Amino acid sequence: MSIQLEKPSLQDRKREVLQPPRFDAGRNARAKIGFVLLPNDQLVEEDMVRMAPPGVGVYFSRARMPHEISTGSLAQLTQSIAETAGRILPDDTLDVVCLACTSGTVAVGEARVREELNRGAPNANATSLMGCVTKALEALKVRRLAVGTPYAQELTDNVVGYLHQTGFDITSYAGLGLDYDREMVRVTPDYLLEFAAGLDTPEADALLISCSALRSIEIVEELEQRIGKPVVVSNQAMMWNCLRLAGIEDSISGYGALLRRL
Repeated sequence: MSIQLEKPSLQDRKREVLQPPRFDAGRNARAKIGFVLLPNDQLVEEDMVRMAPPGVGVYFSRARMPHEISTGSLAQLTQSIAETAGRILPDDTLDVVCLACTSGTVAVGEARVREELNRGAPNANATSLMGCVTKALEALKVRRLAVGTPYAQELTDNVVGYLHQTGFDITSYAGLGLDYDREMVRVTPDYLLEFAAGLDTPEADALLISCSALRSIEIVEELEQRIGKPVVVSNQAMMWNCLRLAGIEDSISGYGALLRRL
């Protein structure tokens, strides 16, 4: 004769919590930084995670715009910057929020970018990638620079013109003639090293590689050693300025003189 054992009910399995949960400040105790990305961006997330020091959280959302990278398509970012910024940690606050596009800042206008970012994240320090680049160049006391971009001629001219109007003397510049992020992200670091080194001029105080879609952080240290002067690249400058705005002053090695001098 078999004996049927009664299964315990869910109520029987329930255990009492003996004490309330314990909390600490979390992984982002020092700062929370949000980035508005282009829809096809493939590098910023990984680059920011690589460079973020302990205790700094980095968070992302993607804006809407056409696939082609041109002055006209980038200007359409204006319509979605605020809404995109508002989707980054919507139930929490950010310390800093940044539009992660150099040429997009030029197309929309830096003041308008900050305004739109603060519509979506009103309590954050708002900045832009181009704003980060100019702050980085100023911190390095650069007045004359050589510039390389992956863009087509019109967009390269616009970026260089913006830098010139901001007060920098451009000693040489060139673009790679590319229209799409999917092409820019595949430019090999060794080619990028040779391309950028070839743009340097004796009178330049520093060299700038513009665009968040290039694998520039992988070659910035070697490039600085080769040309013997500071190199600023978009994603390195963006992390530097966002940390600065968040009050983070760590020295970070491996990504050029700019981040080592925090």
